[in-house]
Amino acid sequence: MAIKSTIFKAELEVTDMDRNHYQDYQLTIARHPSENDERMMVRLLAFALNGHEFLQFTKGLSSDDEPDIWQKSLNGEIDVWIDLGQPDEKRIRKACGRAKNVKIYTYQKGSGTAWWQQNKRKLDRFGNLTVVHFNETSVRDLALMVKRAMCLQCTIQDAALWLSNGDQAIQLFPEIWKQAK
Repeated sequence: MAIKSTIFKAELEVTDMDRNHYQDYQLTIARHPSENDERMMVRLLAFALNGHEFLQFTKGLSSDDEPDIWQKSLNGEIDVWIDLGQPDEKRIRKACGRAKNVKIYTYQKGSGTAWWQQNKRKLDRFGNLTVVHFNETSVRDLALMVKRAMCLQCTIQDAALWLSNGDQAIQLFPEIWKQAK
């Protein structure tokens, strides 16, 4: 018998002063059995950084054909494709061909840095690709905020991000390794 996903609920209040986006989201997050708390929280951060009324979580790890998060237009085109971790060049090429904007969020410094050094020349040709890295220590701290029901406030200003649950707050400075043109 297969292990089922664990369901988490998150009330996420996004105040993004960089994009003038202010929205409250009621999110249901299905955490795949192979996904850890750090990865799930990075998914939540990626959602907050790209907040939009059409942004949604996908099947993610359960599907090879979908990203972790995407934003589709009303006619079904993929406006934003968001992957986490260190996807291979073939997957990135496919995503860049299917979506207007592709974003990759890494969060494991040692392996993330090695992956980036190994792939940055190959990935430079994709004009619609952005690669962002989150500090591993900050991501570990985020994992301490995980509860089955979370109430989170996310403030984004001057490329810095603060995530709070009322008891603790964590400040992150995402590193832009590659910016879409």
